[in-house]
Amino acid sequence: MKKLLVTGASGFLGWNLCQQATANWEVYGTYFTHAVTIPGTNLLKTDLTNFSDLEELFKQVNPDAVIHTAAASKPNFCQTNKEESHAINVDVAVNIARLCSDRHIPCAFTSTDLVFDGKNPLYKEDDPVCPINVYGEQKAIAEQKMSEIYPKIALCRMPLMFGVPSPVSPSSIQGMIGNLKAGKEINLFTDEYRTPASGRAASQGLLLAVEKQVQGILHLGGKDRISRYDFGLLLADILQVSTDLIVPGKQADVVMVAPRSPDTSLDSSKAFALGYQPLSLKEELTHILKS
Repeated sequence: MKKLLVTGASGFLGWNLCQQATANWEVYGTYFTHAVTIPGTNLLKTDLTNFSDLEELFKQVNPDAVIHTAAASKPNFCQTNKEESHAINVDVAVNIARLCSDRHIPCAFTSTDLVFDGKNPLYKEDDPVCPINVYGEQKAIAEQKMSEIYPKIALCRMPLMFGVPSPVSPSSIQGMIGNLKAGKEINLFTDEYRTPASGRAASQGLLLAVEKQVQGILHLGGKDRISRYDFGLLLADILQVSTDLIVPGKQADVVMVAPRSPDTSLDSSKAFALGYQPLSLKEELTHILKS
């Protein structure tokens, strides 16, 4: 089998991705702080911010393709730790682009729907970026610099993701599930819309990007545009708990460290045409809750 290198294997997306990839790839995954065990994956502790370590990793693994999921992905953290998050979100990405370019191998980079300000959804790949927080700015900078270094790279913009958590990194729904099962109310925004995708579906989209050697920007959103509030109602319905536990709130009324876009819903028709086929939200959530 060909070798796939996945950065950030201990994170939510990386952990899901490694498990999806083992069917067709010899998988190598990196971690730095949290060691995890993933069946069929060779885990390697690596400081990606150290270029010598990163270069040695590429020499050791000699990958046939790379999917770069490692990131400082919490917007509030990035907003208050600009230098540290820039080193991870921009500098590491640029170095990976250089190493992949040197080897002429497929590479997929995980960007974000937060490169948009949320005023003109649904967003297509050729819409101009307009981030309103540091995390979105850093991902937009990384996209530009990586594409300049290696035009053949796949710049995959990821949506809000949910699903089976890694041992050290939950998704957005684990806390919600716990609270709902305990009969606790959850306050969710009625005025924030996304196109969520499960970790399983997002992983399949990323693998599709490297297998088809996609070049340029690719949106990997889910099929349903939904508010966080309606997402909660759907989850409560599937869990068969009272929807009265889902309390409507307004994003506009909450002051956050990092500004949040009201609607970064993605138009993923380009990916759908390539064979990216996420299930409906109801089907995805039902599958996750049964697994």
